[in-house]
Amino acid sequence: MLQKIVCIALPGMAPFEFGTICEVFGIDRTDMGGPGFDFTVVAADPGPVPVKHGLQLIVPDDLSAAEDADLIAIPAYLWTGFDDRVLDVIRRAAARGAWVLSVCSGAFYLAEAGILDGKRATTHWMHADKLAERYPAIEVDPDVLFVEQGNIVTGAGTSAGIDAALHIVRKELGAGAANVIARRMVVPPQRDGGQAQYIDSPVPECRTDSFAEVTQWMMEHLQEDLSIEQLARRALMSTRTFARRFRADTGTTPAAWLNRQRIIRAQQLLEESDLGLEQIAQQTGFGSAAVMRHHFVKVLQTSPLAYRRTFGAREGAPVEELQSA
Repeated sequence: MLQKIVCIALPGMAPFEFGTICEVFGIDRTDMGGPGFDFTVVAADPGPVPVKHGLQLIVPDDLSAAEDADLIAIPAYLWTGFDDRVLDVIRRAAARGAWVLSVCSGAFYLAEAGILDGKRATTHWMHADKLAERYPAIEVDPDVLFVEQGNIVTGAGTSAGIDAALHIVRKELGAGAANVIARRMVVPPQRDGGQAQYIDSPVPECRTDSFAEVTQWMMEHLQEDLSIEQLARRALMSTRTFARRFRADTGTTPAAWLNRQRIIRAQQLLEESDLGLEQIAQQTGFGSAAVMRHHFVKVLQTSPLAYRRTFGAREGAPVEELQSA
């Protein structure tokens, strides 16, 4: 169970990336039905820790608090050298199976500790070449928001640390807990990007009221075969004008918008209901489990059955699912 979280404050670390770790894990959200963690910030040398922009952070706790943590988080930092004491904490955490999370250039600390050797990892794209050059045993992927390799998660630059942290919350505590945190932070549970299969990828909201009625109607009729001609008629527009204005307003096509909403609704049903895959496919407008599986694999890089096994609230699954997955 994910309960005790320790963030290691490093000299020269970036305040924003440090703050994302504190924001996800350091706020008690039990009043909203979310999690409350035992969160502690530690330092190799307790006291004032210099950070970027000429600031100092006063950290009273030493590294001993990290020895039994369920998750160790390393924020982004300026390369001012590595502290062997911090490296040892990271190695011991990884060895005992605790989660180890890095944000942005924090991946260099994980790399220096040797826990990324032979594994795939990411960091900010500006630092990816340097990470790959300095640590050739690591497969560096600069094109993803985060990478999970066993109990180690590396996040890309800046706000991707939120994506990576929410991924761990969702894997450990479920979609509901991650969604509560995301809503409180006013961020999407997960943006589109690599390894997004475990977190909802939201559809862009309409920026104006032009399509509010139409999109609401689409949401209420996901199970139907909706054509762009039908949607254009409801909007009192020609098909061409509707398609052009819809993309301008939402940033995506009507078909892509509708498909994403169907996926999100299917995710919800897989997590919260006992319905079989064929029933879910019918209710969400995919028509069949095979078609739904195609879209899950294409967009989320996982199958509906695998998704349910990971995030479903129940233990068993109907036989029909095993046959159609």
